[in-house]
Amino acid sequence: MSDNEQTNQSWGGRFTEPTDAFVERFTASVGFDWRLYQQDINGSIAHATMLEKVGVLSADEKTQIIEGLEQIRADIDAGNFTWSVKLEDVHMNIEAALTQKIGTTGKKLHTGRSRNDQVATDIRLYVRDQIDLIASELKRLQSGILELAQREADTIMPGFTHLQTAQPVTFGHHLMAWYEMLVRDASRLADCRARLNQSPLGAAALAGTTYPIDRELTAQLLGFDKPTANSLDSVSDRDFAIEFCAFASILLTHLSRASEELILWTSAQFNFIEMPDRFCTGSSIMPQKKNPDVPELVRGKTGRVNGHLIALLTLMKSQPLAYNKDNQEDKEPLFDAVDTVKDCLRAFADMIPAIRSRKDSMYEAARRGFSTATDLADYLVRQGMPFRDAHEVVGKSVAYGIESGKDLSEMSLDELQQFSDTIAADVFEVLTLEGSVAARDHIGGTAPAQVKAAIARARKQL
Repeated sequence: MSDNEQTNQSWGGRFTEPTDAFVERFTASVGFDWRLYQQDINGSIAHATMLEKVGVLSADEKTQIIEGLEQIRADIDAGNFTWSVKLEDVHMNIEAALTQKIGTTGKKLHTGRSRNDQVATDIRLYVRDQIDLIASELKRLQSGILELAQREADTIMPGFTHLQTAQPVTFGHHLMAWYEMLVRDASRLADCRARLNQSPLGAAALAGTTYPIDRELTAQLLGFDKPTANSLDSVSDRDFAIEFCAFASILLTHLSRASEELILWTSAQFNFIEMPDRFCTGSSIMPQKKNPDVPELVRGKTGRVNGHLIALLTLMKSQPLAYNKDNQEDKEPLFDAVDTVKDCLRAFADMIPAIRSRKDSMYEAARRGFSTATDLADYLVRQGMPFRDAHEVVGKSVAYGIESGKDLSEMSLDELQQFSDTIAADVFEVLTLEGSVAARDHIGGTAPAQVKAAIARARKQL
């Protein structure tokens, strides 16, 4: 066999012919898993440290390996590293470079481990690192929402159900609904981190190793809470990646809902908010246009992330234990989900504090659509009328308002009393938008004082 026909040196001992060129390219993952290099090097340093402690490596060999790995890290960071498809993946590229740098000692690094537990460890480390970055950006977005909500705690706007005017709320109260969604998202992210933070290193291919390894030590060195409990499960499941993508899908769904509202509110038909020019684009043909491209794109990317969740669920659904080559397909959807989440959070965290409300437009919109009708019904109930009777009285009042073109607050006392003589002059205190909003003065309510209290509580917990 000639030199250019050699089989892969990492596993080719039992093969009699080289891998087909297409298969070599088809099965290689280095084109995308190279981004695990930091985690791969960190895992190898921990593994080498442990091997020296248990007597598999000498102190000098450990030092050579760690120094060589740090040199490789510096080369990659500087863009001076050549990735080879022939070496298949990030692990073999780094190991080959290490052997080239320090000689035979580099070949000893893989003692007591497999690429199966190596990649499982790398991915957990990578997801954990990304979770920490995402948690920080999510917190920045939450802070931006609180900042805007504080400014808008008294700004009256219509609340909607079925996209029809329902009851008046404040813009600050509406923003705090977004905030509560993100609180749950942050909690889900923290739960995901806690569950994934176990070390698979030492599970080897599927059944552990006969070497006297110390899994507790490598887990500690890599910042894991503990080693995983079962070697088969350690190398074969990717539920932590699925859980991350589930978090990502829910988060993007929340951001998509907020995006939809921002898009509506910037339209001429609503005219509720002004979005800074730097988050918008224009039209190539219509000079008047100011398009809310950032929220539109976030709304669009939600489908992309949802697709990654389905891809990973489908990837795992029929795999027998333990590791299968299918799992190479876990990385691209995971990586893209991570990138998309970070980009969308950054866009929102930058954009939200810069939004300005159009208070007059919001107030006028809240005046339309009989938004204080429920307040009138509550008023009648407080006078002793059964709620169903009050509901009917108010319904007739609204029908009259539609016919006469008057809001409830614009009707005279005589006009209102034609539907019930229970109505007295004090009714107008509850028919104003300000009175309606202020009346819901309880935890979670729309009263500006309650909104500000909710913001204060959130700031303490953030």
